[in-house]
Order: sequence, then C-alpha cells, then structure tokens
Amino acid sequence: MKKADIEKFLDICLAITAERDREALLSRILDTAMDISCCDAGTLYLSELDGLHFCRMSTRSLGIRQGGHGDPITLPPVPMEEKYVCSWATIHKESLNITDVHTDLRFDFTGALKYDAMTGYHTVSMLVIPMTNDRGRVIGVMQLINALDDSGQIISFHPDLEMLVSALASQAAISITNMQYAEQVTALLDSLVNALSKAIDERSPYTANHTQNMAGLAGHFLDYLEQTGNPWAFSAEKRRAFLMSIRLHDVGKLAVPLEIMDKESRLSSSLSVIKERFRIIGLLDRIALLEGQISSEDFSRQTEERETALAFMERVNRAGFLPDADLDEVSRLSKHTYIDETGKENPWLTDQEQTCLSIRKGTLTDSERKTIQSHVEITERILKNVSFPEAYSQVPVWASSHHEFLNGKGYPKHLADAEIPAETRLLTILDIFEALTARDRPYKKAMPVDKALSVLQSMVQEGSIDGNLLALFVESKAWEVV
Repeated sequence: MKKADIEKFLDICLAITAERDREALLSRILDTAMDISCCDAGTLYLSELDGLHFCRMSTRSLGIRQGGHGDPITLPPVPMEEKYVCSWATIHKESLNITDVHTDLRFDFTGALKYDAMTGYHTVSMLVIPMTNDRGRVIGVMQLINALDDSGQIISFHPDLEMLVSALASQAAISITNMQYAEQVTALLDSLVNALSKAIDERSPYTANHTQNMAGLAGHFLDYLEQTGNPWAFSAEKRRAFLMSIRLHDVGKLAVPLEIMDKESRLSSSLSVIKERFRIIGLLDRIALLEGQISSEDFSRQTEERETALAFMERVNRAGFLPDADLDEVSRLSKHTYIDETGKENPWLTDQEQTCLSIRKGTLTDSERKTIQSHVEITERILKNVSFPEAYSQVPVWASSHHEFLNGKGYPKHLADAEIPAETRLLTILDIFEALTARDRPYKKAMPVDKALSVLQSMVQEGSIDGNLLALFVESKAWEVV
C-alpha cells in the first residue's frame, strides 16, 4: 500500500471520528468503504434485537441511493440466521470474501438475486465485513458488492482489502458506539430533568404548568429566531441546554414549605383560628351576660363589633391592595383585647396575624417572601453538585439567576447588566410573562397578554429587564402557539 493511500486512509478515519451527525456518519462510512474497495454497490446494516436492519443502500451504476435523513429503507430486517451471509458474519464475527454469489452454495442469496431481477443489476463479487466495536460487539455489517478494475469490469475483492476495510469498519463501529453512548447519556439526562421538572410542578397544583408553559414559550421563541435568520438563533445543542435550564430553574422550590408556596390569602389557615377565637370570645361574653357582669346592650355592642371586625378581616384577607385606611384599621383591631376564662387579658390578634393582615399587596409577609426567594440559592446549590457535560455547563448559571435584574435590584446576588447573560435575561422575561398570564394561580387572576406586555415594558423603562429581548419576544408572538 502506497504512502499516499495510507495518508488518505488515515484522513478518512479522522474524518469519521470527527463527524457529529449520526446520519451523516452512517452515509460517510458506506461511501468511504466503497471508495477504498473500488466497488459499485454496498449496503450498511445495523444490528438490532430482531435482526440486521437496512441502514444505507447504494448502487452507483444505477444511481440508486437509499437511507439517511428523511429517506428510511422499508425492507424487513435480515433474520439472524447463518444461511444469510451478513448474519453469518455477525454471528461468527468474521469477514467473508465471495468471488461469485452464483456459484457459492454456502449461503442463501435469494434477496440479492431478487434485487437483480427487479433492477437489471448483476451481483457477482461480495465482501462482507462485520463492524466490531472496542468491546467486541458487532453493531452492524458492511456488505460491499462488485469490485471494479480500472476499466470498470467486475472483479473479485483483493484479499489485501479485507484488512483495510475491516480497520475502517472497526473505527466506524467505535464512532457509532460512542455516538450511541452520547445519545443515551443525553436521553438519560433529559428524562431525569423532565421527571424532576414534572415533580416540581406537580408538587403544587397552583403552579402545575409553570415550567411546561415556559418551555413552550421558549421553544416557539427560539423557532422564531431560527426562521427569521436572527443572528442570536440557538444551535441545537444550545437550545437543549437552554430548555434544560428552564426545566430546572425552580428546582430549589422543592425545599420551600408548601404552606408558603401555596399561600393563596394573607391569613391562609389562620383565618379559621381567628374565627374560632372570636366564637370563644362570644361564649365568654354570653357567660358574662348571664352572670350579670355585662349588660345586654354591652353584649349586643361587643357582638356587633366582632362581627364587623371579622367581616373586615375576611375582606382584607383576599384584597388585592390595601389602602392606608385598611392598614390603620388592622392596627386598631390589633389593640383590642379580651379576658379569657382564667382571667388573663389576650389580644384579638396575634403579632403574626397582624403582620399577615398588614401586607399591603400580595399574600406573603417579608419573612415568607425571603423563604420563597431562597429557592434560587437552593437551585444554585443543587445544580452545582450536578456533573453537567460541557454542552450544559451554563445551565446552573442561567437557571439560578433568573430573578436578577439589570439595574441590580433583583436577587439573590444583585447582579447588574454585564453580569447577567443574555440567556438569563430571556429566561427572566419568560418567567415573568408566564407568571402574569397564568390561569392557575389562586391568589390572582390571569392578566391579558397586552397588559402583561405593558407590565414588562414598564420594567424595561425602569431598567429591570432587557428591552431588545422583550421587543424580539413581542415580535415572535410565541404565546399564540403555546
């Protein structure tokens, strides 16, 4: 073998090793084997549990080429039986060099002869090479047909070719196996992330679709970038990493108590405690009335006052925003006391109940809000302990900083502008938009899209979020196809 041929062979092996597209790799393997062996036709099979599946078929003299992207071969798999030449090579892990299929009686060549009859082709010589990976497993077979001399006449495959093509087949098998391993690892990682994402959402019925909705918005937005040729369009690999960061951005909420995560009103379960307390106060007043300690007028006045107070607290409990007058009334009610059966003076409201009723907007106290906000720090700690492949190395960064704002007023690290990656800025916009428009939150009504976009635009004006990315998101109308 000439030095030039050796160099060409090595270049081919390097090219096969560097190929990242599985379909392109399979096509290149067969084409390269046919080039090296100077043959006219070839078939590449991949081994599955039910036999050898046709993967690529090529007959150059007839201009036939099948298999690959969008062109599946529908022929049934070859059974793993020794009467079939490619199956024999797989079972015994040995190559076969057949001079003439018409005179070789060891194998059943009915399939090849039927193909000849249908196409007018004439199969003569055949070289069958098992593709054995580094673990000694045959993952497929190359079947090369009709070696040609310099004048284009059919000849036998030279024995020296067997070693060369076998080396190529082995290298190809290792590349395919490595690619399969990578695909399996990616599939495993994706399935684990999806399962975890589902667990996060299903933990609370009030955010059951949050991450799924965000992933849908992101997918359609990224489609828009690609379809419009935007320079920021994501590669397939980056797209997977970004969607993974979305599915994991709230993983820290697994450590947040449900009574805080699902708090749908200011008082939550404390309202029933207050009602029971007021019922007991009423009974104590009735006893005092019967014992002559208070007059009937006092009893009626105190009963009415409690009923009015309770009605006020029930309204405040679910109000969207509390004006100063309501906050002043809460403060006044917190000063009311009653005497229990032991003679001890007690307040109508505990300090915690007063704090909850004094929440001007929303349902969370400052302490509860800090607990909720801690989920991003917990997310970071969890994800930093995961050994992500290099392609997903930014997932922890993107996922754990989605509450940071460009003006430094976000949390938990108060990052600003250049410290916040574009991917995180996008994730933040998607997170806020989904939260505003969600229809499954018990503590607020779903906001119409136009109003949600107006809120986001006001956040741009105050320097919180990225205006250019928001403009792209608005152009994409991603919410219309979720």
